[in-house]
Amino acid sequence: MTCPVAHTVELNPALLPLDWLLGTWESDEPGEGCFPSIKPFHYIETLNFSHVGQPIINFMFSAFNAETKRPLHRESGFIRMQPGTNKVAFIIAQNSGLVEIEEGELTAQQLNLQSQALARISFAREPHVQQISRVFQLRPDGRLEQTVSMATDNQPLMQHLHITYRRSSS
Repeated sequence: MTCPVAHTVELNPALLPLDWLLGTWESDEPGEGCFPSIKPFHYIETLNFSHVGQPIINFMFSAFNAETKRPLHRESGFIRMQPGTNKVAFIIAQNSGLVEIEEGELTAQQLNLQSQALARISFAREPHVQQISRVFQLRPDGRLEQTVSMATDNQPLMQHLHITYRRSSS
């Protein structure tokens, strides 16, 4: 069997409005995490957004404890845009056993997303996540900012994570 030779693939035109996300991003300083049911923490994270020419962006997010460098959280999935609109969907699987679909809108270089569907493994830790909202914004200084808010069985929607990244590769 012969494996295909790697080559540069053109970005599918449906994804041109999201081309600013592509590449690898690394936190330039530790992000902050907090929620009433956990002790506040600092984390570092790498984001990778890639494509293979389909109208889909592939992504992998890997977070680590800022002090110990131990793995914390991973998310992977796909981003799609509804053709001819600014509607965006993230399909996400998390290492915690949570799977989600987030949908929202792209306005210039900002994505505002809200969970539309959540599913979890039967033995997921409680309290269960009930809602997630996420904002990605490319700042004028070229840094990418992400804010994640979360609601659980016993807490209303509130900010959970905030971090900024610098692009480390295109």
